[in-house]
Amino acid sequence: QVQLVESGGGLVQPGGSLRLSCAASGIIFSIYTMGWYRQAPGKQRELVAKITGSSSTNYADSVKGRFTISRDNAKDTVYLQMNSLKPEDTAVYYCNAVRALHQAWGQGTQVTVSS
Repeated sequence: QVQLVESGGGLVQPGGSLRLSCAASGIIFSIYTMGWYRQAPGKQRELVAKITGSSSTNYADSVKGRFTISRDNAKDTVYLQMNSLKPEDTAVYYCNAVRALHQAWGQGTQVTVSS
């Protein structure tokens, strides 16, 4: 059974930083492309960043230069380092694992950027 468990969300002031973690189980983690998505109230879920098994990365234009995705295959964990956070980054952040036709989602973690 695949499980993706996110952690690290919370309330942070504009300009602050947070690091999200997503621990995976039930999959051969190293061969999966891992991603972070977010969904703000009233908006569609959108891709934030993704990283392949060979650590190639891709970012949404809105987070380039501020967010960094990384993975530790020894710990079956993917991270999202978020710096220079803005109020518009407020959303529920979801971890995603995908390989071929198989996809799994985490339960989400809330990130709120507010003064």
